[in-house]
Amino acid sequence: MKKTVAITLGIIVLICLGCGLFAQVIPYGRNHVNPPVVREPQWNDPQTLALAKRVCFDCHSNETVWPWYTNIAPVSWLIQRDVDEGRRALNFSDWQGGNSRRVAEIPRVIQRGSMPPIQYTLIHQNAILSSTEKQQLIDGLQASLK
Repeated sequence: MKKTVAITLGIIVLICLGCGLFAQVIPYGRNHVNPPVVREPQWNDPQTLALAKRVCFDCHSNETVWPWYTNIAPVSWLIQRDVDEGRRALNFSDWQGGNSRRVAEIPRVIQRGSMPPIQYTLIHQNAILSSTEKQQLIDGLQASLK
């Protein structure tokens, strides 16, 4: 019986290796070097900048912090995708005045809780905003990004 189980497990491992199923635990191989900060908005006050850094900058700036788990697939793929999409949508490190439609969406997405997204706040508990902090961030971003 033990021999049959061992052979079966061996066959399963070989099939998984052949199909690339174990490739997901291999490091992603990305260097995660952040592009340079080109130009930031004129922040209305240090508190707005501090809140934005705490809640937004990992995906919406070139100052992303890349913890160890960002190098392990498949998590690395999801995080890289989120950062790439976040920077494309709104990048505080390459501020060109912003897309007025995107900037106008900011209060709504923060107020309804879709930003920061749940997958981010599950790992980054410090990014969970109180009602007061949400309003401070909204007011500060509106003043800074106009």
